[in-house]
Amino acid sequence: MEEIKLKYYFKYIEEFREKEIFENCTYVWEPINKINSYLKEKIVEPNIKVNKAEMGEFCSITGNYFIDEGTKIGANVSIEGPVIIGKNVTIQSGALIRPGTIIGNNCVIGHSCEAKHCIIQNKAKIQSFTFCGDSIIGKSTRIGSGTILANRRFDQKNIEIKINGEKFNTETDFFGAIVGDNSRMGANSTSVPGTCIGPYTWILPTVQVRGFIPAEKRILPKAEYIIQENPRIELK
Repeated sequence: MEEIKLKYYFKYIEEFREKEIFENCTYVWEPINKINSYLKEKIVEPNIKVNKAEMGEFCSITGNYFIDEGTKIGANVSIEGPVIIGKNVTIQSGALIRPGTIIGNNCVIGHSCEAKHCIIQNKAKIQSFTFCGDSIIGKSTRIGSGTILANRRFDQKNIEIKINGEKFNTETDFFGAIVGDNSRMGANSTSVPGTCIGPYTWILPTVQVRGFIPAEKRILPKAEYIIQENPRIELK
């Protein structure tokens, strides 16, 4: 089934600065399960602590990290290693970059965004007040402000991916979303753990998605309102 394979969602892996993490991976959950061992070998065991970024005031960086040149980190940003952050990345004020995060080149991490144990490919933008956990974000994909990529079931069981009626066990109880290249998630949208969104698909604002969303689709909200009379009250 092609819809559970990485190549369905991502066509530009060879351009990604840490493309080695995708080596020998076929299915979408495999790179996420490799993040810790990959970073341990690459920057933890050699005790890498390299920061070439332009830093704002009152920032905190702990653990092991490699942050490349041209990157700008705003005020009050917290970075908890191990992390790898590419070239010409903008991390806006108040963001929290948690362990296991790998960010490609020319990305934007918005104000008060939280990124945790995820792979964010080149030119992706994760906007303000979002949570992106245990997920893979494709090249040039946009995650709108206030979006939540939920990454854990209420019962804390292993997360399953459901595609075309068939379930696949990710072998982990932390798994957010797969969001393909050039896709968009509108402001205040949400994804249920184990969601897979194909490339060039738009999830419009406020929509909640789950399961498998095919490539090149547009998902619109269905809004229903109840309008009632309201008394005229002067507010203090």
